[in-house]
Amino acid sequence: MNDPLIGLFGFLAVLALAALRVPIAIAMGAVGALGGILLMGWRSASYVMASLPFEAVFPYGLSVVPLFIFMGVFAAHSGLSGNLYAGVHAFMGHLRGGLAMATVGACGVFGAICGSSLATCATMGRVALPEMRDRGYDPGLAGASVAAGGTLGVLIPPSILLVIYALLTEQSIGALFAAAMIPGALAALLYMGAIRVRVGRDPAAGPAVEKASGAARLQAFWRMWDAFLLIVLVIGGIYAGIFSPTEAAAIGAGGALLFTALRGKLTLSTLGKGMQETAELTGMIFLILIGAALFNFFIEASGLTTLLVESITAAGLPPMAVLVLMLVFYVILGCFMDSLSMILLTVTPAFGIVTAFGFDPIWFGVLLVSVAEIGLITPPIGMNLFVIQGVSRELSLRVLSRGILPFIAADGLRVALILLIPALALWLPRQLGLAGG
Repeated sequence: MNDPLIGLFGFLAVLALAALRVPIAIAMGAVGALGGILLMGWRSASYVMASLPFEAVFPYGLSVVPLFIFMGVFAAHSGLSGNLYAGVHAFMGHLRGGLAMATVGACGVFGAICGSSLATCATMGRVALPEMRDRGYDPGLAGASVAAGGTLGVLIPPSILLVIYALLTEQSIGALFAAAMIPGALAALLYMGAIRVRVGRDPAAGPAVEKASGAARLQAFWRMWDAFLLIVLVIGGIYAGIFSPTEAAAIGAGGALLFTALRGKLTLSTLGKGMQETAELTGMIFLILIGAALFNFFIEASGLTTLLVESITAAGLPPMAVLVLMLVFYVILGCFMDSLSMILLTVTPAFGIVTAFGFDPIWFGVLLVSVAEIGLITPPIGMNLFVIQGVSRELSLRVLSRGILPFIAADGLRVALILLIPALALWLPRQLGLAGG
């Protein structure tokens, strides 16, 4: 059996283990270690793999991961999410479907602070679902709007997935954050458009509520000042050249802790729980990074990436056709695997193909994360759908799956627009001097 074929069997073995509910970090690490030994022998493979776990988590840039997680955890504990929802609700709640659109808007702002889709979904679900249920919203629309809105935490900076992609492919974190801003805003607008179409066909699915007075709107807007200040400090500081991404993450973490204290919610219990949540999430991500390092070493040693690039080139397919096939593959894979694991499992061969065909790696990073979003809400195992079920036990997967379809269509349209108009992702980083012309 030749080496690339061994690499292919290893890739399929990881998918099979993931389907059997083996933790993806264990699956990638075990297959990578065994495959490396099979290809190189025990002595050579053990010498290389002895240092891989350390090298996987050693890069200084990874320090932004626990800091951004810490920021998101304490932003949730501070009650900031409730104020965000109330503020957006005051401006949009009087529209038909307005509460669902307010949910998407609040998820977008909270996602810009949190950086995590699952955390955004869980936090905003606890705030928004009871409100929509009390106002007579269709359960499928209510649950789907939170699940879809939660995916904005993956794309809108600061995004953990964009940080991981940047580190693995040696791209600029700042350039990727800038590239994701317009697609992130476009995602929110298209989700709101999907809600308008849904309530246009069935007005009873999203009844309007009483319009807030000007004074109530001003008061609600004022209560969001700390959220916007945190966003400006973190994102604005990076692009103004005041902070590096790591320093900005530290500022954000400290700011979230400070706002929690100012709101009188920083107790010893809250501090302990927040630090525990941060440690658990960070440990999970770093363990997956170690497994991915072992697996990617095995894939590179097998020559599978080189064979894929040579085979695709020899096939004579147009570069855009190759990219579309890759994105379709990611959508299918996203139905069965969480987004972080999916990217870590495939980024080495995918990036080799993308660079071989001359595609911009910043643009591809935004496309990749955008497609990963679709997997988060795609049945049968879209992670956000299960989070919504955990928050609201009465919502069945069947109801959520039916309600999420318009949002998946909106995601498909957004990916197509980014694919056809690369400037949607590349214009802003070029204007900021973060990407080449």
